[in-house]
Amino acid sequence: MAHKVRRRSKKRISRFTKFGIVVLCLVICGTLIYKSNVLNEQRNEYSKQISQLQKEKEEAINKAKELEDYEKYVKTDEFVEEVARDKLGLVYKDEVIFEPDS
Repeated sequence: MAHKVRRRSKKRISRFTKFGIVVLCLVICGTLIYKSNVLNEQRNEYSKQISQLQKEKEEAINKAKELEDYEKYVKTDEFVEEVARDKLGLVYKDEVIFEPDS
């Protein structure tokens, strides 16, 4: 019995195939670099937005505190007396008001 020996024939990769693989790798690398740059720009923009929103948040917190303080002040007798004097022109019975000559 004779054994048949199978020899593998080496298939050579053509120059065209090698060139195609190189071009494909370059396209993939270029796409990745482009996308990376786009994402970095977006990240920087978002970072700026975050810092702006944090400033606005701090301002809103300060405004809320001012409003709370004003609300407490409005409930005091001092505020009622101030409004009565300034807006309504009221005075105490024994109080004398001097006005300058115009």
